[in-house]
Amino acid sequence: MLLGVIAGLLGLSFGVFGVLAFRASEKQRELVEIEYDEPALPPGSAEVLAVVGQAFVVVDAIDGVVRASPAAYAYGLVRGHTVVHRELLDMTANVRRDGVILERQLELPRGPLGQGTIVVQVRAAMLGEEYIVLLADDRTEITRTEEIRNDFVANVSHELKTPVGAISLLAEALESSADDEDAVRRFAKRMHKESARLAALVQDIIELSRLQGANVAQQGHPVDINDVISEAVDRSQLPAESKNIQIVIGGRAEAKVYGDRDLLVTALRNLIDNAIRYSPENTRVGIGVRSKEGLVSVSVTDQGEGLSPEDQERVFERFYRVDAARSRHTGGTGLGLSIVKHVVSNHGGEVTLWSQPGQGSTFTLRLPEMEGQEEDAAAEPRPLPAKEAKTQAPAPPLAPASPQAQTDRPQAKEPRDAAGVHERGANA
Repeated sequence: MLLGVIAGLLGLSFGVFGVLAFRASEKQRELVEIEYDEPALPPGSAEVLAVVGQAFVVVDAIDGVVRASPAAYAYGLVRGHTVVHRELLDMTANVRRDGVILERQLELPRGPLGQGTIVVQVRAAMLGEEYIVLLADDRTEITRTEEIRNDFVANVSHELKTPVGAISLLAEALESSADDEDAVRRFAKRMHKESARLAALVQDIIELSRLQGANVAQQGHPVDINDVISEAVDRSQLPAESKNIQIVIGGRAEAKVYGDRDLLVTALRNLIDNAIRYSPENTRVGIGVRSKEGLVSVSVTDQGEGLSPEDQERVFERFYRVDAARSRHTGGTGLGLSIVKHVVSNHGGEVTLWSQPGQGSTFTLRLPEMEGQEEDAAAEPRPLPAKEAKTQAPAPPLAPASPQAQTDRPQAKEPRDAAGVHERGANA
């Protein structure tokens, strides 16, 4: 009997202890929930921030991040619950002190590593009595485009100044040498050369401007790349014959591409002309064509001096020349490769470069094949045009610039049966 009473008392004690512990735990949890409850923003502000269309960060009185949009994290403005950049904290401090709205354009590091930056237009303002909101608009692309436009205008002005000034000086010299027949011929010949250079520069500028406004997706048509190559080669025959350079064509693409035929001819002709311009006399310029994995590749190869790695990174820039003096001597404008890049990009393709000093260069255009082509279209190859057949039929493989050119080249690169240009600048 006594043991039963003792056991009952012990059970009652454990039950009371369990109830008290449960109630204590509930009270502790309520305190924790109250302590860490999400800070309350002014009524309606959360809804407005959700639809502003800009990256935003809301900070409290000690600059702790209360709320931030995914774009703010993507831009690198916020990491965890901390505002990363000192410039943003300075803006919040000024707004908190003066109670005014601040707006600044800042160039900030995109991340903790590397040299990448982002240009943002930041607006800071009070949000209620306790919080400050930062609105950030990414203006990196707009700023980059504006810089390119300013550089382009400056470069055009500089490039036009040279031939215009030369023509003016030659005209004065011609006028003062009217009685000297030999001098008249000499100055007239130089004036003709400078005027041709000026005309080529103006034409390239017009072409580049037209490319930037072209809409290949809406205005394009099915294009036979073999016809494009044939016409580009035909237009380049005169300068090739003047240097006794043979243009060798290898391969054929049966699939068509979708785009603007004239623009593609212009791009390929620029590559061929540059290959001719910077190749030694009595050599060859090779053009290779192939279709593989839904892409049509056209490569242009020369036997020139090749390009250094530093020059390869910049040859597609407008007006860039590896050897400016030689480019002016050969009539280059520095826009050729920039035009090629724009054309290929507008057609959804890419242009790549392989080059090594002393082993020439290869530029390769890759364009997507047009979808929905009939399989039987390639059943019977059509005869080549007379000029193309004459150029292609007897041509032996293009020899490398040096005996070890084939063995020294990396196998992962585009093979040298297709062609490349030794471009001494963006269009020399």
